[in-house]
Amino acid sequence: MEAKETNEAEALLQGQAEIWKYMLCFADSMALKCAVELHLADIINSHGSPISLSQISSSIAASNPSSSPQISYLNRIMRLLVRRNIFAAHHPSDGGDTLYGLTHSSKWLLRDSPLTLAPMAFSELHQWMVSPWLCFTEAVKEGGSPFKIAHGLDIWDFASKNPQFNHFFNDAMASTSKVVMNAILSVYQDGFNSLDSLADVGGGIGGSISEIVKAFPHIKGINYDLPHVISTAPVYEGVTHIGGDMFEDIPKVDAIFMKWILHDWNDKECVKILENCKKAIPEKRGKVIIVEVVLNEEGKGAFDDTKFYFDLLMLAHTNGKERTEKEWKTILEEAGFSRYNLIPLPALVSIIEAYPS
Repeated sequence: MEAKETNEAEALLQGQAEIWKYMLCFADSMALKCAVELHLADIINSHGSPISLSQISSSIAASNPSSSPQISYLNRIMRLLVRRNIFAAHHPSDGGDTLYGLTHSSKWLLRDSPLTLAPMAFSELHQWMVSPWLCFTEAVKEGGSPFKIAHGLDIWDFASKNPQFNHFFNDAMASTSKVVMNAILSVYQDGFNSLDSLADVGGGIGGSISEIVKAFPHIKGINYDLPHVISTAPVYEGVTHIGGDMFEDIPKVDAIFMKWILHDWNDKECVKILENCKKAIPEKRGKVIIVEVVLNEEGKGAFDDTKFYFDLLMLAHTNGKERTEKEWKTILEEAGFSRYNLIPLPALVSIIEAYPS
């Protein structure tokens, strides 16, 4: 009986520790936000080797002569970021100043890197994007979009009326698109090789389809989005921009590519989009290449927790949702896609290759 009581006490203590942890884990996000806004990874990287806090502070001051950086504050923020393995701390054996270096995590915060998550971190941790997370309770009680509760407009209308928000939001989407496209092109070569034509439905200004066509020049690429979106699209060799509405019709091609599109829509709307995709591709050899998060409730992989964060991110910002494989299968079957392949990627997302027969 005594052992049982001891185990119960230990379990309760662990439970208390976990509540404290989750109550305050936003501190990780805010420390990361500070690191991104101060360009700490870039400062360290520009020196080519680990540097001291005073050197970091001097670089912050040099970039903004009117500032007077508080080293004591910086020290405390860096201490947590080192504990989280965002940066590394090197303690000289001679007792000199601690030197701070990059880790595999902070390399993703380098703004000039071809693959960077710094714009996404800046966007998602901006107060405009954080505010909707504080509105979940009201959304549960009364319905509605948390973003609209927080700002009075949905995210798309807010972006159209706020150039600053629109700018950093688009930068964030562009940076994550590069990361995802790099993963796709590293894994899915065979999936593109057999195609003569490919339409990126909801392709924005054409960045993704242009990367695919650049890697596979034999493909005739179509970037398909709303007319006002493609009106600002640049010219890409091998890519044709076509304006239209995916809820009405889709250009006829061998295959359709959709990256982070369906998670913005409810199940009924997804079925409608996919039905239009089915009409646009050959019945025997056509396919739809869907790039989305696939939730795994038992998953223990590197990205599995982040996928559930992403589901709540969609709730907070677009009222969209992420789905499990079973939920994707249900939608695909209802839209007339009887077969699919799930192809994992070295990324947050997977490829769902769907066939009409």
